[in-house]
Formats: sequence, C-alpha cells, structure tokens
Amino acid sequence: MYYHLFSINNLYFISTKTTILNMTINNPLFIFALITVIWFIPGIIVRRFNESKQIKIKEKNQADAIRKLYPKSKD
Repeated sequence: MYYHLFSINNLYFISTKTTILNMTINNPLFIFALITVIWFIPGIIVRRFNESKQIKIKEKNQADAIRKLYPKSKD
C-alpha cells in the first residue's frame, strides 16, 4: 500500500516537473526575459550606487566652496 502511494506521488512529481520545465526552461520568451533581467539588474544597482556617490561628492564640494566664500569671523 505504501509503495503504491509512493509511486503515484513520484509519477505526479515527475509529470509536474516536466510541465514546469516545458513552461519555463524550454520557453524561449521566458529565457529571453530571464537573461535580460540578469543582464540589466546589476547595471542598475551599480549605476544607482555611483549616482549616489557622485551626489555626495558634489554636495561636499559645494559645501567647501560656500565655506571658502563665507569664512567664519574670528571674534
């Protein structure tokens, strides 16, 4: 009885696995979308990091320039 149930469960798993593979891995549109996402996500992350770093540098340079224009008075 247990073996019979196990074999039915195993056949169900194999058919489900085959169906999922046919719907995803063997689908050219899915693979195209997956490769596109894998290709662009790291570039977007790196670009945002560099933009934030450049904004911080620009703000620091601007603060230094303002500090030079308006030096603190020595009372």
